[in-house]
Amino acid sequence: MTSADESLARAEELLARLEAARARLEATDDPERAIEVLQELADLAKAVEAELESARQGGEAETGAAPDAPDA
Repeated sequence: MTSADESLARAEELLARLEAARARLEATDDPERAIEVLQELADLAKAVEAELESARQGGEAETGAAPDAPDA
């Protein structure tokens, strides 16, 4: 498995955790708990973004593409 594949797999796991947290948010009526879950959602979203960026960079490194090369 390539580093890009590993990053994508981690991102998929994080997305599943994000979905579970979203469901907890919808299910709660406690404002304090909602704030906690919102913070968790924000943290998970940042982690997903980081993994996707890592996967993008890994994919570019494996194909030898320049990071900001325009599509032909």
